[in-house]
Amino acid sequence: MDGDAPLKTKWANWPSVKALINFGRTLGKDLPYFYEFLTAPAAKILHSWFESEPLKASLATDAVIGAMLSPEHSGSAYVLLHHVMGEIDGIKGAWAYVEGGMGALSASIANSARSYGAQIFTDKPVQSLLVTPGKEVRGVVLQSGQEIRSKIVLSNATAKVTFLDLLEKEVLSNDLLNSVKSIDYTSPVTKINVAVSRLPDFIADPNRNGERPMPHHCATIHLNTETTEMLHEAYLDAANGRYSRKPIIEMTIPSSLDSTVAPPGGHVVQMFTQYTPFKLADSEWTEEKKNEYADRVFDDVERYAPGFKSSVVGRDILTGPDLERIFGLTGGNIFHGAMSLDQLYFFRPLPWYSNYQTPVTGLFLCGSGTHPGGGVMGAPGRLAALAALKFLKKKKYT
Repeated sequence: MDGDAPLKTKWANWPSVKALINFGRTLGKDLPYFYEFLTAPAAKILHSWFESEPLKASLATDAVIGAMLSPEHSGSAYVLLHHVMGEIDGIKGAWAYVEGGMGALSASIANSARSYGAQIFTDKPVQSLLVTPGKEVRGVVLQSGQEIRSKIVLSNATAKVTFLDLLEKEVLSNDLLNSVKSIDYTSPVTKINVAVSRLPDFIADPNRNGERPMPHHCATIHLNTETTEMLHEAYLDAANGRYSRKPIIEMTIPSSLDSTVAPPGGHVVQMFTQYTPFKLADSEWTEEKKNEYADRVFDDVERYAPGFKSSVVGRDILTGPDLERIFGLTGGNIFHGAMSLDQLYFFRPLPWYSNYQTPVTGLFLCGSGTHPGGGVMGAPGRLAALAALKFLKKKKYT
C-alpha cells in the first residue's frame, strides 16, 4: 500500500466506498448471502444448489477459468459470478462470438476511432513514458527513438509493465514500487488453437447432420470435468509445478456459427486449457514440452470424440510465457492480474489508485488490471476515458 499517496488521491476513492456502502444497504437482509458468494469456495455454493455432479463441475469451470484456483478455494465463487454476470443483447449470462474473429472487434473499435480523427500506430513499441521532474506525463518515447507528445496518456498495459517497465524508478515511491511488485499475476492457462478438416464427433452426442453443426458444436464444450474433484486434482498437479495429468479443457468451435473464420469444410477449434504453471518445476516450456502437453490434451479429446486427432490440420500452442511474450500479458494472466478479493474493486490494481489515475499526473490505466477486471466488455476503458475527460475538463485543456 502506498501510504504516501496524496490526500486528494485517497479522497478520490470515496465515491467507490460510498457506492459499496449504499449497495450493502440495498441488499438489506440478503447482504450475508452476497458476502458468502464473494468469499466462499465455488464448490460450496454449487453443492448447495445442485445435485448433478457433472453439472456442478461444468459450472465450476467458470469459477477457475484463468485463475490459479481450485473450486475448493475461498473466493472462487466470485470468479464464477464474474463470468456469468454479463449479458449479450439483453440475454443475461450469454456469451457470443465476434463475426470474423476477435480481431474484428478491435478493427471495429479502430474504425470508430478513426471516424473521429484518431490516428492509430501499430508495430510501434513504446520504450518509455515522458515524465517531467514534477511528475507530469508529457507523452511516450518509441523504441525507434521517436517522441510522441501528449497532455495525457492512457495505458492498457498491465500495472507491472506501466509502472516498472515504462517509468524510471525514481518517479514512484518505494512503497508503491513494492506494491506493484506484489500484484499476483499467476496464471494456469495454455491456449491451443486448432484447424481441423471436419467437426468433432462426440460419443455423447454423435453427429447426425453430416457436416452441419449440431447445437452442442455451437456451445461451450467442457471435457475432463465430470466431477469437481477432477478439477481440484488438476489444480494440485500445477501447484506442484507440473501440468495437469487430466487438464481441464474448455472447447469452442466458432466456425460452427461463423463461416468467415475457416475455409469451406474446415473448422476452427479453440481450446482454453489448464492447469499449466507459468514455470515448470523440472524444465522450461520448450517446443518439445509444449507439444508433449498438447499431445496429452489431444489424447483426452480423442477419448470423447474418436477421430479428432486424424482431423487436425494444424495447431498453435500458447503457454503462459508465450502469452506474456506475444501479448504483453504479465505472467500470462488473461485478466492483467488475479481476480482475487484482495485485487478487486478499490484494490484494483492497488489501494488508492483504483480510480484509473496514477501518481503521475495525466497518466491513466485503462486495461483489465483496473476495475471491474477482465472480460471483453470495455468497462475499464470506458471508465478510464470518463476519468481522463474529467481531468482534462478540470485542467481546461483543449
